Amino acid sequence: MTESIGAEFRRERLIRFSDCDPAGIVFYPQYFVMFNGLVEDWVNDGLGIGYRKLIVEQRIGLPTVRLEADFRSVSRMGDNVILGLNVEQLGTRSITLGLHCFDGEGETRMRMKQVLVTTSLETHRAIEIPAHLRAAIERSAA
Repeated sequence: MTESIGAEFRRERLIRFSDCDPAGIVFYPQYFVMFNGLVEDWVNDGLGIGYRKLIVEQRIGLPTVRLEADFRSVSRMGDNVILGLNVEQLGTRSITLGLHCFDGEGETRMRMKQVLVTTSLETHRAIEIPAHLRAAIERSAA
């Protein structure tokens, strides 16, 4: 397990009908949708930057360039789970996140590593992590 930078950002989440396949368990791509929402919440609430402001006004993108997923246990419609996000590595142009979904007893349902790259939405090329974003991540780690 990679060391995390700072405290884990968490959100509780109800597994909904729309998250599930006909068997009533989470259809695996829905975890990616849930975690994308968690990243938005982290930028908004954890970092205090505002995801919309970052993307629409400042024209800074956070595309995913790598994903590793490990599915350990099913989540069913009606389950209350906790989604967690840790910054594992802060690079020059990239942010490596450790994401996981677990239940109230701490049983891991799914774990994922995601690498985001900061880009200019004007040129669609990688850029250095902007100073205000880096500072917010470092503040959240303190």
